[in-house]
Amino acid sequence: LLDGGDTWQGSWSSLQTKGQDMVDVMSALKLDAMTSHWEFTLGAERVKEIVEAAPFAFLAQNIRDKEWNEPVFPPRKVFEKGGVKVAVIGQALPRTAVANPRWMFPEWEFGIREDELQKQVEEARAEGAAIVVLLSHDGFDVDRKLASRVKGIDVILTAHTHDAMPGLIRVGETVLVASGSHGKFVSRLDIAVKDGKVADIRFKLMPVFADAIAPDAEMAALVTKLRAPYAAELAKEIGRTESLLYRRGNFNGTFDQLIIDALMAVKGADLAFSPGFRWGTTLLPGSPILMEHLMDQTATTYSHSTLTAMTGATIKTVLEDVADNLFNPDPYYQQGGDMVRVGGMTYAIDPTAAMGSRISDMRLDGKLLEAGKTYKVAGWAPVAEAASGEPV
Repeated sequence: LLDGGDTWQGSWSSLQTKGQDMVDVMSALKLDAMTSHWEFTLGAERVKEIVEAAPFAFLAQNIRDKEWNEPVFPPRKVFEKGGVKVAVIGQALPRTAVANPRWMFPEWEFGIREDELQKQVEEARAEGAAIVVLLSHDGFDVDRKLASRVKGIDVILTAHTHDAMPGLIRVGETVLVASGSHGKFVSRLDIAVKDGKVADIRFKLMPVFADAIAPDAEMAALVTKLRAPYAAELAKEIGRTESLLYRRGNFNGTFDQLIIDALMAVKGADLAFSPGFRWGTTLLPGSPILMEHLMDQTATTYSHSTLTAMTGATIKTVLEDVADNLFNPDPYYQQGGDMVRVGGMTYAIDPTAAMGSRISDMRLDGKLLEAGKTYKVAGWAPVAEAASGEPV
């Protein structure tokens, strides 16, 4: 049982317990191994503290100590299943230090590290592994390119970009498996080994229908226990929605819009930015908005709100930088995630254009933004170390 990461954060209880609630649940699930991304926003010391005590493996071949260039975490672990050795290699998000605040893990370097990954594959084979699995948080496009360049990987379990694919994607001798996100699916792989190597793979992407399965009694009790200190506060109704509130679009979402509108109103801003985060509960029309729903949209370890003076030229630069992180034609330069959400202004984008030329027709109240004019821009979740402000 393997987990692709982004698992220790995303709720009020995980923020208050510094990820311990999720670690307890993963331990009860008898997880074998995981890799990571948002886990690092708990800070380096807390991550190491959890990893040292956890009953499951925390794998990341591509993280190095800056001073000595030594691995920070175990790169791989070998499991024996059905008399067959299975090597699982972990790959954390290569661009964590760009996507999240670097000051939270200042002594660590990330990266794709193709050459080191190739060595891990070869060492695993030399140790007798008949199956080599890359448990990856690279994102699908990065992993598809990686599969064409690193030889000897049988299966890449790809995460980060939240793709749910009903079939295997083959790149040479490697198959890619994309299992979705948010616990919406469980992937099952059955692998046949013959003469020491993979002979056949069967795959099933199984949707998890909460109303069609009976909850495990022990797990339900554990979840209730972990939530108990916060349950009353989280159950408070703070509003009601007349429309669908979601956060799944590549460029925007209605819950993002609600956050942006609130930022502009409270901060007195001309326009607002909200990060391209993609977690949180979707609410149907007529639903109550509970405190829990607000928290599972916004409760990160660096949810400061900000108000910044920016020129029209700077606003364009910000949008161009984010667009290049998403639409660079070379997947290795992509960061994944989604476009920054924008409120108060409109713009046009051509994802296929060259760097610096994707964004155009930026308008505020129907009027074109002026490059030299200064605007008040609200935002939240800044990655800069000196940032401060009341929680969003």
